[in-house]
Amino acid sequence: MCIKVAKFGGSSVADAKQFQKVRDIIQADSKRRYIVPSAPGKRHAEDYKITDLLYLCHEHVQHSVPFDQMFDMICDRYLGIIDELNLSIDLEPYLIDIKQKISEGASVDYTASRGEYLNGLILAHLLDYDFVDPKDIILFDKYGSLDAEKTKELVSKRLMEHERAVIPGFYGAMPNGEIKTFSRGGSDITGSIIAQAVGAEVYENWTDVSGFLMADPRIVKNPKQIEKITYHELRELSYMGATVLHEESVFPVREAGIPINVRNTNEPDNKGTIIVSNKEFINPGTITGVAGRKDFTVIAIQKNRMHSDISFIRKILSILEANNVPVEHLPSGIDNISIVIADSNLGNKLNKLLKEINEQCSPDCIEVYPNMALIATVGQGMVYTRGVAARLFTALAEAGINIRMIDQGSSEINIIVGVETNDFEKAVQAIYHGFVE
Repeated sequence: MCIKVAKFGGSSVADAKQFQKVRDIIQADSKRRYIVPSAPGKRHAEDYKITDLLYLCHEHVQHSVPFDQMFDMICDRYLGIIDELNLSIDLEPYLIDIKQKISEGASVDYTASRGEYLNGLILAHLLDYDFVDPKDIILFDKYGSLDAEKTKELVSKRLMEHERAVIPGFYGAMPNGEIKTFSRGGSDITGSIIAQAVGAEVYENWTDVSGFLMADPRIVKNPKQIEKITYHELRELSYMGATVLHEESVFPVREAGIPINVRNTNEPDNKGTIIVSNKEFINPGTITGVAGRKDFTVIAIQKNRMHSDISFIRKILSILEANNVPVEHLPSGIDNISIVIADSNLGNKLNKLLKEINEQCSPDCIEVYPNMALIATVGQGMVYTRGVAARLFTALAEAGINIRMIDQGSSEINIIVGVETNDFEKAVQAIYHGFVE
């Protein structure tokens, strides 16, 4: 039998009504055999995520402050879900045990993981699926890094014993048995690990959006949905801010050649976006998406015969490294180079960097351009299509936008332009409409 692994995010399991939607989705396809739930997310804008409340409980204990009120909110949430679903599961003993351990100083990882753990128990009972605790199958090494090989072997072996199971997301265990969590959003990683280990035909990631859109809907009105995207295109767009999935979640299924299908729990008939191998899908003649970020500073350095000084770029990069300032892009010419740095990484180090570059590199000229925004136009088929760059630059020119920087990677699946921050939204709109009728 073919297997689908389905991960449901916090908004998909936020309350009883959402649980019912999840049950209907799972029951609609018998291939959905292994289910990975997150902790309950927000039900509305003013609501709390359960994980946030658990972190607050732990913080209160660290400062010897009572956390009863917050924990009561957590209990009410879970017990309300059970009551509305009319389930017979008795969650009280679990809640009492968890509260006791938190009050006795349980680790922050244990505390935060209980949101997924409790949701997993409820969902397994609702579906009549087996419950498998990830602490028994997802292993971290003594340094706190995922032990991928042991985990894959253990997950595969253990789940062979369960035809259908719910495996909570977000956590596993250290060699000594202590709970260890992934970073926030880590349920995506759990789902990916499970999909790889069982050789799933597809990894479904259910959330509150119908896959990826070609542009930010806050900037472009009603942008088209992306039906299919490669892992490479996804990484390029995610880097520029178009995030739906936890970045690390891509790698286990990418390694196994398993596609990811991003779906909307609230629109189950929408096919969402399918993420496939880089070689599997090429759509010439169009772009896949447009994404961008604000708040960059560009340091433009000019020196006559720079290309003859083989140590020049190394010196600049060494200065940045010594000051712990990562570089976003390095577009260059024969006698000039521009260093693009995110303002969040630059902080108050600009004057120190300029001083050291002047002292160690003796440039002829240094100019600083603050208030820059970067916009990436991404498409696997761009390299196979003539006129894509002309179309992009024409769209910006017709919108009256001055391009301050141009950068294209060696893979040629993206073109990045730098514009003034004030032109950011207008530029994204111009590029999108320049390719989408």
